[in-house]
Amino acid sequence: MNIRTAITESEIRACYPAMRELRPHLSEEVFVSQVQRQMQNHGYVLIYIAAEGEVMAAAGYRVAEFLAWGKACYLDDLVTLESARKHGYGGMLLDWLMNKAEELGCRQFHLDSGVQRHDAHRLYLGRKMQITSHHFAKALA
Repeated sequence: MNIRTAITESEIRACYPAMRELRPHLSEEVFVSQVQRQMQNHGYVLIYIAAEGEVMAAAGYRVAEFLAWGKACYLDDLVTLESARKHGYGGMLLDWLMNKAEELGCRQFHLDSGVQRHDAHRLYLGRKMQITSHHFAKALA
């Protein structure tokens, strides 16, 4: 399986069916324009695995410097199509990302995960990731 970087609009659009499972509040048009904006302004990178012409899994990440962690890779999004789960696609993307983070000189790798995502938690814990914080949020007007 080759892991590819989505660069063109059509490649970004091809990732939408998978990403919609994680981010159902985004329409396809909003997803494409937001990914393009995040790529341009915030260093967001969208990667994916395709099989038989269909994106099976996708991940979005960025590398940044933080006072708390130094240079770190932050995984914004990781999703596998429900119909393609249990084939190891998510693990392949996660392993690739951790290796890429090391290549880029990152000191740490971070992500947030919804408390209800037990399968994802097993994946992360299986990669020796630790639960290191609570994430607090408040919707603003």
